[in-house]
Amino acid sequence: MQKTEWNRGYFRALYGILLVRKANGDSYALLSRLDFDDKPALHGYRREFLNHVRNRLHGDFDRGFFSAWADCMRVFSRIQVPHNVTVPNATNGTAEEHTLETVKTDKSQATMANFIKDAD
Repeated sequence: MQKTEWNRGYFRALYGILLVRKANGDSYALLSRLDFDDKPALHGYRREFLNHVRNRLHGDFDRGFFSAWADCMRVFSRIQVPHNVTVPNATNGTAEEHTLETVKTDKSQATMANFIKDAD
């Protein structure tokens, strides 16, 4: 990755998204308030971020930042989050069923549902 202002903004947005997801307690963060089932709202957020990307009043860092958010909204709008994923209970050692949803074309690749469930 080249060290440009656009790339720095893009990376910082992704890093911020990761930090919010790990912390999972900031009620003011957009990611904490997103409803992944509300596809029209996700498309609306994406359009809003793309408007900022196209706005020439923003600097390269800001346009890269908003571009990362627009890409994330595109990904979030395409994923299907199952509501009944079971995970193993590591605290008491009981053997519960662990379902791992995979991408249809690559069985070794986990989906966003696993990422979301593991962060909770």
